[in-house]
Amino acid sequence: MSPTEENGDRVTGIIPAPATLEVHADATTFRLTEATRLVARGPGASEVAETLGRVLRAATGFRLPVVAGAGDADAAASDIALLVRGGPRLQTEAEGYALECGTRGVRIEAAEAAGLFWGTQTLQQLLPAEIRRAAPGAPPPGGWTAPAVSVADAPRFAYRGAMLDVARHFFPVDDVLDFIDRIALLKLNVLHLHLTDDQGWRIEIDSWPELTGIGAATSVGGDGAGFYSKDDYRRIVAHAAERFVTIVPEIDLPGHTNAALSAYPELNPDGLAPAPYDGVAVGFSTLSASPERAEATDRFLADVTREVAELTHGPWLHLGGDEPLSTPHEDYLDLVRRMTRAAAATGKTIIGWHELGASTELPAGTIGQYWGRVEADPEAAALARSFVEQGGSIILSPADAAYLDMTYPGEPVGPTGRPLGLDWAGTTSLEAAYGWEPAAIVPGLREDDLLGIEAPLWTETIATVPELEFMVFPRLAAIAEIAWSPAAAPRDFLDFAERLATLGTHLDVLGIAYHRIAGVPWVAVGGHAATPARAIAASAAAR
Repeated sequence: MSPTEENGDRVTGIIPAPATLEVHADATTFRLTEATRLVARGPGASEVAETLGRVLRAATGFRLPVVAGAGDADAAASDIALLVRGGPRLQTEAEGYALECGTRGVRIEAAEAAGLFWGTQTLQQLLPAEIRRAAPGAPPPGGWTAPAVSVADAPRFAYRGAMLDVARHFFPVDDVLDFIDRIALLKLNVLHLHLTDDQGWRIEIDSWPELTGIGAATSVGGDGAGFYSKDDYRRIVAHAAERFVTIVPEIDLPGHTNAALSAYPELNPDGLAPAPYDGVAVGFSTLSASPERAEATDRFLADVTREVAELTHGPWLHLGGDEPLSTPHEDYLDLVRRMTRAAAATGKTIIGWHELGASTELPAGTIGQYWGRVEADPEAAALARSFVEQGGSIILSPADAAYLDMTYPGEPVGPTGRPLGLDWAGTTSLEAAYGWEPAAIVPGLREDDLLGIEAPLWTETIATVPELEFMVFPRLAAIAEIAWSPAAAPRDFLDFAERLATLGTHLDVLGIAYHRIAGVPWVAVGGHAATPARAIAASAAAR
């Protein structure tokens, strides 16, 4: 068996699929050894090298020093060279990279450090799954090798996100940091944190302390309190930035505000404090738009958006705007005008769910997040187009394909022994998560009108990390591939399933409690997919 044959299954495990990939069948593999160095050159390269080095050192026990490189000849055949060449680029080009792997070593080159980082994620998928171990052990069969390949790659969309709802159920800081690591494996570059809702207010606001004093007191089902201090949030932002992930904070307004109203009744239309809420109904709460409460409402909007913006390094601030079922339409338009004006004053670009498109007075560049179905209804499509007509763009999150809280077909029991997920948008199979085309969702929008893709996870039924992982993986891998891989590339579910099986060995080593969906030829760590997905499909068709 040749080295390429021996390691060929790892090539099929790259998710998202690269723009171009050439496997050198007659070439020798790269071998990571005790002599390997990480040779870094260019702005940000040393930091990326150190992030990679922490992963490789933990699994191998090798020293793997990071050294500065001055020229191409500095890297030996046992080395990993990480090179930033610089120069102005479009964002998607800035995230692109070229990777050469083989007997002459590994060379990853990019225009900017972000692209270099994504190249290191591909390299980790080329290495044995045991590279994800948190502590050294026996090397895998055949050693720490990667197949001989050439990759040239760049993302389709600039915005490739996942959303975590920490309002319905609170997840502590370390759980969020782990989630950032997980999404970065798939080259997702945005984590949208749904920080406020009827059930809980999860971010500290100095000027309105009872938002977390009272407003963070419960979760769905009364499962417990929790919020992020400003230092907690700074820690999340810094951890994400090191992995080239941007945090998008969401303060959901003017509905979904019961937690805020329970803390500050002057924000409520009737001036009374509602009880903290631990149910799952939506659409019953709203900020007051009345003139007699205008001072409190406007001060609240200005203070909250300012303090959250000051904590957030990224360019975006999400204002929600969805399901304003208890807000009269004219009041809704008035509140949208006031809350977007307050947010725009912070210098951030505003994102809102597609209902925000009912306003024709959005600040220039406001981004709409579409959460309708793959088969868009006329009203949701018109609201989405409104953002583009006002100079903005669209993030696509079709609920029946990209919502990770929609239950799997068959409603399987999760790892904690109870059913998980909701089905108001239907059940979502892996095939459905993989099978939609972004450019075909909203009639009248062009590819250039789309900023990107996001997969939200709402947590009404999800209270623990194993439950979260079961619902997110492997469907998030399908969304990541849609967001990254070229539009012109044929999307073959059977090929995706085979690559997913190899990625699954990495998820196993990481201890991720993913759903081993039927029809994917899952394999054990160090093993091979004995029955390809195409053979499974053919057998099923024959029956």
